[in-house]
Amino acid sequence: MRNIFKLSLLALAGLGGATAGATSFENDVPSLVVRYSEQSLMTDEGVHALYHRLVRASEQVCPDADRNNLSKQAIAKECRQEALARAVQQIQNPRLAALHAVTRKSG
Repeated sequence: MRNIFKLSLLALAGLGGATAGATSFENDVPSLVVRYSEQSLMTDEGVHALYHRLVRASEQVCPDADRNNLSKQAIAKECRQEALARAVQQIQNPRLAALHAVTRKSG
């Protein structure tokens, strides 16, 4: 069975969480669909691969700001972190959550 996860720019929009069932306002928010299988999350390699894809997706929905604007850079970084955290939380996989926790602590 394939799962679909919609990663949205909800952190900057000030909305709730990233969900597959989006309201009409959420449809206007940049988002990406990340597909994965539950079976792939049974291996370390699969968990790392999905996490990497989620990181890339968060970078796409929350792009870098102008290097000369520190305030916008901070907002973009916070958006990416929030989008990634919400994605990991909504997938509800202990291995993925553990990888996210370790990755956040290290950097």
